[in-house]
Amino acid sequence: MSLLDLSRWQFAITVMFHMTFPSITVGLAIFLSVVYGLYWRTGRPVYLQMFRFWRRIFAVGFAIGVVAGAVITFQMGLNWGVYGAKTGPIIGPIIGMEVVTAFFVEAGFIGVLLYGEGRVRKGTMFLSTVMVSLGTILSSTWIIAANSWMQTPAGFKVVHGRFEPTDWMRVIFNPSFVWRWPHMVVAVLISAGFFVAGISAYYLVKGRAKGFARRSMSIALGIAALLMPVQLYLGDNVAGHELPYQLSKLEAMEGNWDNGNTGFVLFAVPDQQAARNIAQLDIPCLGSANAKDLTCKTATPGLKLTPAADRPDMAATFWGFRVMWLAALLMFGTAFAATILRMRNRLWTARRFHHFVLWTTPVGILAILGGWVLAEAGRQPWIVFGQLRTSDAVSKLAPGEVLFSVIGFSVLYLVMLVAYIAYILRTMRIGPERDDARHQPPPDAPDTTASALPGSSAVHRLTEPTGTAEVAAR
Repeated sequence: MSLLDLSRWQFAITVMFHMTFPSITVGLAIFLSVVYGLYWRTGRPVYLQMFRFWRRIFAVGFAIGVVAGAVITFQMGLNWGVYGAKTGPIIGPIIGMEVVTAFFVEAGFIGVLLYGEGRVRKGTMFLSTVMVSLGTILSSTWIIAANSWMQTPAGFKVVHGRFEPTDWMRVIFNPSFVWRWPHMVVAVLISAGFFVAGISAYYLVKGRAKGFARRSMSIALGIAALLMPVQLYLGDNVAGHELPYQLSKLEAMEGNWDNGNTGFVLFAVPDQQAARNIAQLDIPCLGSANAKDLTCKTATPGLKLTPAADRPDMAATFWGFRVMWLAALLMFGTAFAATILRMRNRLWTARRFHHFVLWTTPVGILAILGGWVLAEAGRQPWIVFGQLRTSDAVSKLAPGEVLFSVIGFSVLYLVMLVAYIAYILRTMRIGPERDDARHQPPPDAPDTTASALPGSSAVHRLTEPTGTAEVAAR
């Protein structure tokens, strides 16, 4: 593999690993704000139980995501130094604003969110949770602004080979940002919703913590049902406002090499060198229908319209879009089925549906990762579309050193991902029962709780002024 290939793989692996965690934590932060607000308003212990349980999963994912995000910044300077030098006057201030407005907000309130319960007032806890949520939204705003400028650059001039801003409003609110930002925010909310619903379904299947599970699933699927139609509308407008600037991405995602196909290519095995599909499966006339022509006469463009040197990798672009699109259809169908079951008062008795929702836990994450593959692979061979080629932006490093770092990062990320999944599974096995405030001593009571291994049964003896009470815990 060439230096360019190795550098692209290293950055892609890091970004994909990093994006796994914001796909969960951004939406979870907002979910925590909602449930703690409900607890503050109603005083019902179940909402505090929900807050405590989901805070555990949020905290570990948030920490790993921050670490992986820092690695991205270092790789931009080390592996893509030419890119950093040329785009620094634009990308540098945007990333700097992400640090100032987002990271500082998160860092200032995350401690209260994680450790303030019982030490600060409920209003302070709620404010801290909301501020952490705001920080995650601000972070996504600046990151999407930087990436959208790379997709549809605007408001700049090139001086001695460097991109310099001429209009910051056009730089930030470039043609694709206006639709890509809400599309991404809604995506992480839906992703977190299915993540919460899937884990909640596990407890319904097991018959454990039913009050916790029902309320968690109800809120999560309710949010998904409201947002899925909005997301489909936003996704259509992202395509309508970005793809006219990147016709090669449109051609690659449709899966056609030649013009004339009015169908929708559902499955394809592209051969990039031969400029043909080894195998493909079409749905007749659906491509024309997607173009709002029901007469089956409008054909989708083929990638051969783009010169070979300017073509993106069709396989990555095609399958990135298919993963995102098919996952979106699956989530829409699940949210629609949940709404019907809710209206028929069968949402909590449909055990097959609970098993199905359990298996949809990661589908929102997969949709987001597929969307990012589509966005980034479809932009190639440009790192700033139409202005700076990826091959001209890579640092001149020794390929052997880059290969060593690719292997090292891949192994490290795999270990961290497995560890996080194992932590989630362990947390699920222990369950939310330990977070039920009705079975815990008041904050000022002496702690004489006997220790027990996670998941084992033990009798916890709580010393009280009037005697001894035994509380069976699991």
